Amino acid sequence: MNQGRSLEIQNVHLSFGGLNVLNDVSLYVEDGEILTIIGPNGAGKTSLLNCINGFYRPRKGSILFRGHDLTRLATHRIAKLGVSRTFQKIELYTGLTTLDNLMAARHIHIKRGTLSACLYFGPTRREEIKHREVVEDIIDLLELEPIRRKPVGLLPYGQRKRVELGRALALEPRLLLLDEPMTGMNVEEKEDMARYILDISELRRIPIVLIEHDMEVVMDISDRVVVIDFGVKIAEGLPREIINHPDVLRAYLGEDDEEDEDVA
Repeated sequence: MNQGRSLEIQNVHLSFGGLNVLNDVSLYVEDGEILTIIGPNGAGKTSLLNCINGFYRPRKGSILFRGHDLTRLATHRIAKLGVSRTFQKIELYTGLTTLDNLMAARHIHIKRGTLSACLYFGPTRREEIKHREVVEDIIDLLELEPIRRKPVGLLPYGQRKRVELGRALALEPRLLLLDEPMTGMNVEEKEDMARYILDISELRRIPIVLIEHDMEVVMDISDRVVVIDFGVKIAEGLPREIINHPDVLRAYLGEDDEEDEDVA
């Protein structure tokens, strides 16, 4: 694995029955960068994230994260290595508060057993204080203070999306996978979420793989862009290179090649 790269995906194939979902996809993520994956609906973008964090098992290929091959690891072991994610559909504990949802994500770092947790003194108390400090930093970073004590099931959609981002951060990730974190948001909420993502990248230097459909957002916050269509990578490069790439235009707009136009 090349130095300076957090993630390398090499020749990944994924299929369900006779349906090819990903076909020979390769890409990499540099330390500290925001890599955005775009493509039409059903292109295989979420399936690729599911392969990275172990929900799906590729039929062929390898996924290397900081020297570890993820392709056959269980999801909880991948999480312990530092891979965290959000989802298209919000997956929160709706009956718990914002604070409790963030604290729940700290379970992967808890060292003390059930008995010591019940007694709650000495080392156990000090450990909880440490976890609370991590969560409080996230609350400050994502401006969650006004909703910290509110059950997330009662929050507006945009705020719940922000809580889910906070929960992903509470795992202290070394790689952050964000699956359409701005879907369903209004313009102001999208601007706020874009700012939070940039802050996470700049302040914490966490490499981010982002799936996003809003091309204005993609152009504003991405370091590089990968385009997938029908499970195949069709383009990769800087945002300004991708925006007018002929293969990308064809994938999104269905433009025909000049030689296919009717010249009669």
